[in-house]
Order: sequence, then C-alpha cells, then structure tokens
Amino acid sequence: MACDGKVVVLARGLGTRMRKQGASSLSQQQSAMADSGVKALVPIDRPFLDYVLSAAADAGWTDACLVIGPEHQAIRDYYDSLTYKRIKVSYAIQEKPLGTANAVAAAEEFAGDDDFLCINSDNYYPTSVLAELYKVKGMGLAAFEGQAMIDGSNIPADRISKFAIIRINPDGTMAEIIEKPTDEQLAGVPKPHYVSMNCWRFGPAIFKACRAIKPSVRNEFEVTDAVAYAINQLGQTFTAARTQSPVLDMSCRDDIGPVAQKLRGTKVEL
Repeated sequence: MACDGKVVVLARGLGTRMRKQGASSLSQQQSAMADSGVKALVPIDRPFLDYVLSAAADAGWTDACLVIGPEHQAIRDYYDSLTYKRIKVSYAIQEKPLGTANAVAAAEEFAGDDDFLCINSDNYYPTSVLAELYKVKGMGLAAFEGQAMIDGSNIPADRISKFAIIRINPDGTMAEIIEKPTDEQLAGVPKPHYVSMNCWRFGPAIFKACRAIKPSVRNEFEVTDAVAYAINQLGQTFTAARTQSPVLDMSCRDDIGPVAQKLRGTKVEL
C-alpha cells in the first residue's frame, strides 16, 4: 500500500498513573497538567507531544491524526491555535476508552487505504527507527533492544522487565509478542531481547483485525490482539525494525523531570 506520511497518535489515555501524586519538584504548570492526566500537554518548555510530532516529521511522517476523547478539548484547542510549517494535524474521536485497538479503529477514515505510523502520545521515539519504518514494505513494528532501553531511556529496569517481548523470526519478521513474559518464556526467546513500545507501521488490514477481536481480560480491545489476528488469521507479516536507540516514556509524574533533562536542547519544528 501507499505511504503518504500519515501518523496516528494515540492520545486517548486516561492518565491514571500521571494523576497519582509523585515528584514534588514540578513547576506549577507541569503539576496542573499532571493533575488533569493529559500527558500529551505536559510542558517541557512546550507540550511533550510537540517533541513527539517533530521527531515523526523528521522521519517523513507529516500528516498527523490525534486520537482523542470527547473530553480532550484542551488538546484540540492547543493544536488548532498553532501555525504549521511542515505538518498537518487532524483529529479522530474515540468515544469511550475501550482499548488501543478501539483507538486505532477510530482513525480508519483518516488512514483510508494508506499505510500509516501508529505511536503513543506519551512516548518520544528516536527519529532513526521512525525513518526505518517509513521505508518498510508492508506492516512492521519497532523492536527496541531491552538492555539499550535500560542504558539510555528514563524508564527504570523493573518497568522495562514487564514490557512485551518480541520474538523475531530468522527472516526478520515478527513471530509473536509475549505480554508480561514469565522467566520461562524469556528463557525461550533468543538474546538480545527486544521489547515493544507500541510503535507500528500498519496497513488497511489492521482495521479488519481490530473489528474481529474480542475484549481482553481487562475488557479492552488490545492492539496486540489485533496484530496477532492479522498474522494468524489474515496472513499478514510484520517486519521487525530492530534498534538500540531508546524511547522516553511520560507515564507518571516521576518521569517528567528525567524526560525534560534528556530532551533539553532538542529542536522542535512543526
């Protein structure tokens, strides 16, 4: 399928962890936005999502659709107020927080028949791997080396150890994603271990998969279940773009300071 530089940004999260009390060294503006749970707008000189969108644009993904909830007028107001030099921003509404696959499905009209990048609004991804996904033929995902994440990201090792592990076939395609892997499962995956940070290149087939799956034990429609359906039922393959570059994570208040430090001096151009 064609790739017209479309990027779907999942910004519908409830921000439950961000609203919990944590770091006390936040600015008044940072604390207020953390209280609201809108992680995308947490200010680091400017809203965190600006950095995410700028990095995506550096890699060629310049037509952005923000998947938000009906209550996220603040996100719409902010991005409607900007003047853009190199990106476009539109919105898709996920009416209820029914999971990541449901959020992806909300962007079907935006994506049309094109391939698109799909990322989280609370993760800052390295431009290098986003550029690699731009060049991938068909669907794919970024596979982040676990030890490199521990060494270079702001995410504690104990958090990274709970991330989904990607098992990769000899031909470089993804075999499966193992959520919350046990020690036994980890032992069965060749090292180095690669983790998923929800950074995907999707095509139109993903929407059929999102509609076909059933809710998980959390009663949510999970994008990893949709990917498994696309592989096992629709015959789709996903190229694993392996990287040693780290991801920054803005999940909770304690992340704000370390992320701000690592992004200091980063140029943003929208």
